[in-house]
Amino acid sequence: MAGQLDISQIQQLLPHRYPFLLVDKVIECVPKERLLACKNVTFNEPFFQGHFPGNPIFPGVLMLEALAQTTALLTSQSDDKYGPGSVYYLVGIDKARFKKQVGPGDQLIMEATVIKARRNIWTFECRGEVDGELAVSANIMCAAEAG
Repeated sequence: MAGQLDISQIQQLLPHRYPFLLVDKVIECVPKERLLACKNVTFNEPFFQGHFPGNPIFPGVLMLEALAQTTALLTSQSDDKYGPGSVYYLVGIDKARFKKQVGPGDQLIMEATVIKARRNIWTFECRGEVDGELAVSANIMCAAEAG
């Protein structure tokens, strides 16, 4: 399955649920290559109550989690054995950089590109942008377990 995915399709593929499902939509997918997804950042998110009240900032660790979920979706679209019921474990993050603060009202556009896949370990180059400006980047490794 390639192309776009809505939230109900994403929920079929990822085990995460509110408040920890951090991908709202898949915009574009080229299986085995790249996936483009978005996270709509809203003031109603529970972490904003305690993460710099008065100056709400989307936590960097959650941006990395959103990128990791993006890689899981790309894995699910790239190999038929990883469909509904599969689980994806974050096993490594390298070269993580935060370039721009992300806050309520922003739309984080996330891109994951496959660097390599060997057995059930996948490595990705990831980036997240807001209004065309780089906000976060990292190389992420995940292990996939078929469901």
